[in-house]
Amino acid sequence: MGLYGTGPPLVKAATWLTHIEADATSPFNRHWIEELARSHTYVTYDARGCGLSARRVDDISFDAWVRDLETVVDALGLPTFPLLGISQGAAIAVAYAARHPERVSRLVLFGGFATSYFTTGKPDPRIREEAETLLKVAELGWGGASPEFRQVFVNKFMPHASSEAKNAFDDYQHLTADAQTAVRCLRAMFSINVKGDATRVRCPALVFHMRGDRLIYFEQGRSLAALVPGARFLPVEGDNHLPLFGDPGWPTVKAALHEFLGSAAVETARLTERQREVLQLVAAGRTDKEIARVLQLSPRTVEMHVAGALKALACGTRAEAVHRATGAGLLAR
Repeated sequence: MGLYGTGPPLVKAATWLTHIEADATSPFNRHWIEELARSHTYVTYDARGCGLSARRVDDISFDAWVRDLETVVDALGLPTFPLLGISQGAAIAVAYAARHPERVSRLVLFGGFATSYFTTGKPDPRIREEAETLLKVAELGWGGASPEFRQVFVNKFMPHASSEAKNAFDDYQHLTADAQTAVRCLRAMFSINVKGDATRVRCPALVFHMRGDRLIYFEQGRSLAALVPGARFLPVEGDNHLPLFGDPGWPTVKAALHEFLGSAAVETARLTERQREVLQLVAAGRTDKEIARVLQLSPRTVEMHVAGALKALACGTRAEAVHRATGAGLLAR
């Protein structure tokens, strides 16, 4: 399990291309980790059979992936938390949120889908043929030394990335899963259908999708968002499956994530009575020394209460904390 940053928890549903030992330095995950860990304890874990998880497992299936997420959050003792699902993990997150509505405070989905190759309602046999071709490509070439077969997935994931980024992603694919596991994961992914689960989600939801995504097509993301009641759908400019650091769409994603998850942090925040008193006086423009005199505390104790309030509200400045707490009604008497 990977735990990054401090503050309220944010859990990411695992995908098959993960490796918690390598993710913190990889060019595909590092910017996500650094950004989300600024205001949260960002929780990640490797999918079964992938990364640092045991490579030989009997069950690689969608239901098993959902059970793994249940096990992780239960082990951490999280009563409520925002949940992030990316790509395959979006469907896992949707299913968990539908089955445990009391625990998911907010849902973020990126590059996700409700149905896949084997569960689409379209009768076109070419869809099934494409799926079987991708499975055969993985079976023949995933574990080999030559990258030609894996490049099929690289080019679908990041068609316009630099050659250096593509080569690095190919190495990452090879690191995260062997050929047998890759085929089993793909077959399970191609059988996903969470249309029913999506309609039962009850928490606020934000759904992103890259406009030019060649791995999970844009309309699949739009369709998923339409199924989730009240979900906000946010198109992101770019052709890669996920935005890399420096991509034009990344600033849009960052801003929307912090706005959406910042609201979630306030909703679940708990201020002590003393933190509330101190923050009310901060809002009134009082200095630490003035607050100390009013509350008959030392300035150092006032600083400690302010720091506690900032952490509880996942804020970096006093002004931001006052704004969030006031907006959430936490300072009202």
